[in-house]
Amino acid sequence: MAHDHHDHDHDHHDHHHGSELSPMDLRVRALESILVEKGYVDPAALDALIETYESKIGPRNGAQVVARAWVDPAYRARLLDDATAAIRELGFGGRGGEHMVVVENTPEEHNLVVCTLCSCYPWPVLGLPPVWYKSPPYRSRAVIDPRGVLAEFGVTLPGTTRIRVWDSTAELRYMVLPMRPAGSDHLDEAALADLVTRDAMIGTGLPLSPDQVVRS
Repeated sequence: MAHDHHDHDHDHHDHHHGSELSPMDLRVRALESILVEKGYVDPAALDALIETYESKIGPRNGAQVVARAWVDPAYRARLLDDATAAIRELGFGGRGGEHMVVVENTPEEHNLVVCTLCSCYPWPVLGLPPVWYKSPPYRSRAVIDPRGVLAEFGVTLPGTTRIRVWDSTAELRYMVLPMRPAGSDHLDEAALADLVTRDAMIGTGLPLSPDQVVRS
């Protein structure tokens, strides 16, 4: 489902999400609480580990997909035509990625992904969903005021840029193909993947520029 902006144009599909937390989520939270209470787990260390997986380790699969699309026009065409199959070409797939759609940012159009009724998320390519993605304020405001939400993430777009909001469901997950950063023509595929952030693949961020990446 897409919500188009400048003006809202809602085309709702039925969601099949169930409860806010799955039985597995509830069991994990209960186990985490017990471990913290008994002193086996440091909450701060656990939060840091989760943040690292959410923002860096998990999204590396998606970054590889994006980098391949940037350097290989034929792969990019396959990705936009049948994202599920194209992503599987790189060895990524499984639960949460059975039915994928990749939407492409252009100078004229910026895409933003949300799940308005739950937190459906393409785990095989983006890892764990960040906490803010699951929060009610993001889920509601992304549709009502996408430009304002983007501004809060530090993304300010020209007024002429159309914003499309894509609503993921249990059956269909979306990922954004961001625009390749200027000044990256000399970079190989591996170096390009380092420019791709998790937020850029959700639409709440942009890729890094080459000079923002520290090379060892």
